[in-house]
Amino acid sequence: MTLKYIALSCLSASVLISSPAMSANVSFLAFGDGGYHPDYPKEKHIQKPKNKTQFIAAEKADWLEEHRPLNEFNHAPIYIYPDTDIATEQTGAIATGKAMATLCQIKRCDFAIQLGDNIYPDGAGANDGKDDQQRMNDLILKPLQPLFAQQPELVVYSALGNHDWKTSRKGVKLQTEWMASQPNFTMSERGYYSYTIGEPGNDVELFVLDTNMLLSGQHYYEIPLRPDGSEQGLASALAAGQAEVEDIERHEEPVNGEDHRQLAWLADGLKNSKAKWKLVYGHHILWSIGGTKYDEGHVLRRLILPELCQYADAYIAGHEHDLELLTDDCSRVMPGSSIPKLPLIISGAAAKMRGTHTPFAQQQERRYPEYDLVWSKSFIWGFTHIELDNDQDKLNVSFYTTPHDQSGKLEAEQTFSFAKRSD
Repeated sequence: MTLKYIALSCLSASVLISSPAMSANVSFLAFGDGGYHPDYPKEKHIQKPKNKTQFIAAEKADWLEEHRPLNEFNHAPIYIYPDTDIATEQTGAIATGKAMATLCQIKRCDFAIQLGDNIYPDGAGANDGKDDQQRMNDLILKPLQPLFAQQPELVVYSALGNHDWKTSRKGVKLQTEWMASQPNFTMSERGYYSYTIGEPGNDVELFVLDTNMLLSGQHYYEIPLRPDGSEQGLASALAAGQAEVEDIERHEEPVNGEDHRQLAWLADGLKNSKAKWKLVYGHHILWSIGGTKYDEGHVLRRLILPELCQYADAYIAGHEHDLELLTDDCSRVMPGSSIPKLPLIISGAAAKMRGTHTPFAQQQERRYPEYDLVWSKSFIWGFTHIELDNDQDKLNVSFYTTPHDQSGKLEAEQTFSFAKRSD
């Protein structure tokens, strides 16, 4: 049995884990956007239901409106509600949970990280007449039960996403309180925290961000791409009447500078961490090729990339419903530095799937010399396994998927290795 000591400080929001039974290497699962099931639909799907043909036609219209190539069009598997012809997107949450359990029978899984959007579509406290305890049991706990059945003491360290914040601060509180009542979940009441796992000298400190809080404290615009997939400037978009201010709900606005305190906490924590490895994760991406989240990426890079480049070994996110591996060479924020590239891991395909935007990806490569797309796979369900190899000082990232038939079969995709960055 693994011995676990936890100390949670309101001041530092840190959790210390000591695991004498753990090997010198540290291995864990990373999955995000897993809280979707058709039993909890978006309001628009209730108010304006579509049959299968209409649903696919709407998906295609959105695809073309975003200037994506028609020959690349695809869509998620379709779910038909019983005794109706009403269609919506199928969930991959149960299948992904089974696949993760299968992997952890053959590879070590010391713990897991959950990358936000744990509850779709509107977080806890949604005004839909449904019981929140049942909602969280269905959307958060149930998909992971195969994993907990074989590893009863496995702990999932969770982050908040934009859908978790959707309804109210009460909804966020309901989720953090539910997490606190569950033996297999950890989440700080204030949404951001750190914890250390492993023996001194071979340990890792993980910093969990509430990126929705960080972005909600900023004023920025949603700007559509040009037809060739390139970004247009704010001035041009404003002149054309195409730029829209990001809609921040009143309850999402930071209170008493809590977003600034989180940034200061991150900078101080990374700088002073004594752990061998330092990893940061949150819901929102820094870079991606999905083609719809890049405005948020610009803002988040400005807020946290300098600290990540200087101190972190990787940044892990969800938000995009696909699997991606990218790097930033940090030349824009640390010119002249010889430090290795910063790995950026996106693992947001635990229940929903989305396509990538090929023209946008090509334009990103041309425009940003600091950025590289290493690998991606879209229109899949899947997750990531990360190993910190303390013998070779390597961070090993492995991607796995599970097929559309919901069998939960485990399918290996690719594995990549990165040199340790931090001192």
